[in-house]
Amino acid sequence: MVFPVEAEHRAKRRALRLCHDHLRKVMDTYRKTTQLMDAFMNNDKASLKQLYDEVQKLGDEVGDSKRAVAQELVEIGAILLNREDFLRFTDVTSEIADFCKGIAFRTLEMMEREWNVPSDLKKGTMDLAGAVFETVSRLRDTFLMLNYGSPKVLEKARDVEISERNVDNLYRQLEINVLRSNMNMPTLLLMRDVIQLLEDTADKIEDASDAARILAFAI
Repeated sequence: MVFPVEAEHRAKRRALRLCHDHLRKVMDTYRKTTQLMDAFMNNDKASLKQLYDEVQKLGDEVGDSKRAVAQELVEIGAILLNREDFLRFTDVTSEIADFCKGIAFRTLEMMEREWNVPSDLKKGTMDLAGAVFETVSRLRDTFLMLNYGSPKVLEKARDVEISERNVDNLYRQLEINVLRSNMNMPTLLLMRDVIQLLEDTADKIEDASDAARILAFAI
């Protein structure tokens, strides 16, 4: 016989596992996006096209995963009282994959049209992308701490905040550099979109960290 408390505990473990698998797919999508941007920096058109297709495919898989998690949570039923908190986490992290698809599209367009982007701006964008990757890695660490209690989660969540502030600092300087550049207007607008989407990604990671904090108090 499974008692209600034990059943709820099992349901929470199952929901955590589902969310962790979802987050792994999101991280895979962002990792491919950084590889795509590295190909852009090195003018490797063939690799960029292949990586674009992979980012789009992984982004679609994240959407499928989000729907699968929602369906699983419905099946778990009312025994899991904080289902909405798990759904919030998957909703927020899914937006990261959407941003990745937008970054990939704009980067491919610049490469296809052979629009010139100064090497220093490409490097600055890669530095920004690297800082965002550090932030999403901190989010993964935060989520893993849900198995060890809320104090550990709160500690790791502070690391996400620190990483996000670093992204903000890099973004502000890079935005000025883009606006001061001699790029033609279409290229400038797409480059500004790319770095804005990277900064938006970091903001969304911080939102996901806040969602993990909420989960920590319910587990």
